[in-house]
Amino acid sequence: MAPVGPASRQALTFDELFAGAPVMAILRGMPVERTLELAVRAWDLGIDCIEVPVQSEEAARVLAAVVAAGAERGRAVGAGTVTSAERLAWAVGAGAAFTVAPGLDEAVARASVAAGLPHLPGVATPTEVQAARALGLTWLKAFPASVLGVDWFRAMRGPFPEVPLVATGGIDAGNAAAYLAAGARVVAVGSALEDPAQLPRLAELLAPATVEKPDE
Repeated sequence: MAPVGPASRQALTFDELFAGAPVMAILRGMPVERTLELAVRAWDLGIDCIEVPVQSEEAARVLAAVVAAGAERGRAVGAGTVTSAERLAWAVGAGAAFTVAPGLDEAVARASVAAGLPHLPGVATPTEVQAARALGLTWLKAFPASVLGVDWFRAMRGPFPEVPLVATGGIDAGNAAAYLAAGARVVAVGSALEDPAQLPRLAELLAPATVEKPDE
């Protein structure tokens, strides 16, 4: 897969992107007006990092609108569900700052990085963690987090204490703190945001999270 877009693009790192808060909002499958409304509300509450999945050209147009709104506030917006060259092209065209995928695809990961967009791949096993790190990918998305469970995060901190994980899939305001305590560095919340009470409750997590000490 050939790189898409200018390789000279100045890429932010996930360390920078996630420095403000341990919460990322995933705004999937909504009309542009509703997506923008939730994005602005998240930013106002201090949730800086937003992902808009690009599973269609219409979704890519929604992403572009959120990117433009974010630029006015100095907020970076990423593209989610980037699983192909076509979707990566949509992400680049919309001005996304980073890409996210549900799994690990070496070609997509390499092309995204070459285009200047740091890539957050999905992993669910130690083998996938090692494979992603071997590609030079620093932050990884643990997916689906609710199926893996909090014990998975505790277990991964044994062999991979240096790997920052983003817990994604089945996360909401009720269980997010447990995943952060178990070792996730960031929680990503998607479908739960259909409940208007979720964003304010998630904003309460913006104080430094308490992380359990790994077993000696």
